[in-house]
Amino acid sequence: MAKRILVVEDEAPIREMICFVLEQNGYEVIEAEDYDRAVRQLIEPWPDLILLDWMLPGGSGIQYIRHLKKEAFTRDIPVLMLTAKGEEEDRVRGLDAGADDYMLKPFSPKELIARIKAIIRRVSPSPEDEVINIQGLILDPSSHRVMAGETPIDMGPTEYRLLHFFMTHTERVYTREHLLNQVWGTNVYVEDRTVDVHIRRLRKALETSGYEKMIQTVRGAGYRFSVRY
Repeated sequence: MAKRILVVEDEAPIREMICFVLEQNGYEVIEAEDYDRAVRQLIEPWPDLILLDWMLPGGSGIQYIRHLKKEAFTRDIPVLMLTAKGEEEDRVRGLDAGADDYMLKPFSPKELIARIKAIIRRVSPSPEDEVINIQGLILDPSSHRVMAGETPIDMGPTEYRLLHFFMTHTERVYTREHLLNQVWGTNVYVEDRTVDVHIRRLRKALETSGYEKMIQTVRGAGYRFSVRY
């Protein structure tokens, strides 16, 4: 079933361009040109994702996100903010309010689709036994194997769990603490720097196949798995 995306944008040419690109890529699109219309569009079937322009007639992006978070049926719908270059403070406030990501205008259709796919993968992680294939790097949970094409990649169990988490949560930065909680569990005492050791081991395991570049260090923040490097 096609993913349903609500496009909230008051400038008609931009909204029409976005809707055209989304429909060309197989998404079901609904539109809103102002705050009130965007609120009225929150009906079943619920959107799988909302593209939200920051400045809207009738209300702000922050108000809209707060409205989403108040309601049980809409609080988990991911939001991708669309912002102008000079609105850094608004972007930070939006992320703090609960937006999942943002894009600066102007943006390319290709980048927009990549961001949407990344967010949908994050919020709809693959089932435990589903094979994950990202640019030829294959992880098969049912057989507990990692392959580079047809070539097996050997790694330890902790590196495997790290890779599985990264491959089901792409394009987002995770702190060491978050990785510890997700991979080691909240009831295990492990120092933050242990993550660095296992990241190095994971990169080493992926080195011969060239996939180590996907494990990226984000200075002062943590780590990210990305196909963009």
